[in-house]
Amino acid sequence: MRFLAAIGVLAICVGIAGAVYFYGGFYDVAAAAGGNPAVEWSLRSVREASIDKHFTAPSPPAWFSKPEAVQEGAHEVADEGCADCHGAPGLKPDGFVQGMNPNPPDLGDATKDDPPAKVFWTIKNGIRMTGMPAFGGHMTDEEIWRAVAFVQHEEGVTPVQYQQWIKAGLKAEKGGAGKGKEAAGSAAK
Repeated sequence: MRFLAAIGVLAICVGIAGAVYFYGGFYDVAAAAGGNPAVEWSLRSVREASIDKHFTAPSPPAWFSKPEAVQEGAHEVADEGCADCHGAPGLKPDGFVQGMNPNPPDLGDATKDDPPAKVFWTIKNGIRMTGMPAFGGHMTDEEIWRAVAFVQHEEGVTPVQYQQWIKAGLKAEKGGAGKGKEAAGSAAK
């Protein structure tokens, strides 16, 4: 019985110490600070558990794995600024990313083992306190699926191919041909 009482007292003390540490301002929230490894681990674990519990998305469209979808997805990634933070074939992330904490991951590496629905959910809904915005407010599901197709098939895409695909998507968008945003928008009306 004394053992259980000692564990209870210890748990209460740890809770009080944690409250003092966080609410007393002792935890440094500065992005430039290295951070507390235990807190960083906890936040990462909570983020992953939350995404795993909440992600729901329709099945990928039939065209998801086609080369055309991957190519059009390169344009979505470039157009939405994903490459600014995450990089892309032949492109390093912009310099401002060095000040972000957590650091945005390489999309190809970060998503290659995830189910497409999880990547779709993450792009559509964003992730709080990471700098990852929710794109669902201004991207259609089709545009998001094309971005997912690209990032999950990015491995092996050369920098030259990536640049060609971006230009082709921009040309299609301006001309209204293909699956550019204007064409997708007019098809949705």
